[in-house]
Amino acid sequence: MEQHHLWATPVRQMEACLQSASRPAMQQASGLSSLPPPPGDNPGGGVHSKLAGAGVALEMKPLWDEFNELGTEMIVTKAGRRMFPTFQVRIYGLDPNADYMLMMDFVPVDDKRYRYAFHSSSWVVAGKADPVSPPRLHLHPDSPAKGAHWMKQTISFDKLKLTNNQLDDNGHIILNSMHRYQPRCHIVLLTEGLPPEPAETFRTFIFQETRFTAVTAYQNHRITQLKIASNPFAKGFRDCDPEDCGGEVVTPSGHLPRSKSLTQKAEGESAPSQPPPPMYAASGISEACGGPLFSSGHKARSPPSPYSRPFPSPPPASFPLPPPHPLPFHPYPRPFEFPPR
Repeated sequence: MEQHHLWATPVRQMEACLQSASRPAMQQASGLSSLPPPPGDNPGGGVHSKLAGAGVALEMKPLWDEFNELGTEMIVTKAGRRMFPTFQVRIYGLDPNADYMLMMDFVPVDDKRYRYAFHSSSWVVAGKADPVSPPRLHLHPDSPAKGAHWMKQTISFDKLKLTNNQLDDNGHIILNSMHRYQPRCHIVLLTEGLPPEPAETFRTFIFQETRFTAVTAYQNHRITQLKIASNPFAKGFRDCDPEDCGGEVVTPSGHLPRSKSLTQKAEGESAPSQPPPPMYAASGISEACGGPLFSSGHKARSPPSPYSRPFPSPPPASFPLPPPHPLPFHPYPRPFEFPPR
């Protein structure tokens, strides 16, 4: 490695991460599995000593595997859409006192454009890929930070957004719809203040199960169902039993169903069928409570407003109407008549 790369700035280190997409040596050195490297082994070969033992484990791997079996799809919009499943990792093997930056980028899987064949429920090649936009990196908001910070908790890229706007100026990741992409995670070592070493100052980690197809609308209905079932923010799309929901649910008839008591739910017994109590007591208004009572003795709710229902038709007249006036109606008074001279 040339001498001027030893003290590369963070910008040049990020450029080197992007250029590594076309380097076979870096692809072979990238961590393709989430297992920790064996002790005493340097998997990166020419990697800096403070990065040689670094490892990354993918969180929610069973969920990613489930999506990968169906063919993961990610929505891209003009304004930018967040990923689900969210890319979350755990990092280990870093120097607790060294400074690192964590970032992500997305590289095309191949040079093809795809379309979804509904008759076979599969993706098929539709032609050559569209021109690739200039690559972008998403820097984690906590960067830079000490190695102890990165290793103490799960690192989530929940702020990352995907867009298909080629003129986006919000820093979102620009992707082409109907193309397949591979997310990559980079750990960059900040070498300022460290002794020089003729080695790479970043490592790239790739997880094959996180590949996806960028779409503007979900094509596979099974992907839609799986996202609704597993996304905590899609609660409104899931069916909810009125008795299991936290609040009251209005049925189509407009009445609020009465929930079972805790004892009946626990024992599974059904209460004997009884007619519902009357809304108001037959005795009318109670002077002690100041209003109508339930038959059980509790104060009733105020009756609904009469303005919320149509007015009844007026009752028939019980007395005869007066006959019409015999003289015709004149809109203007008669002219004044002067007496004769």
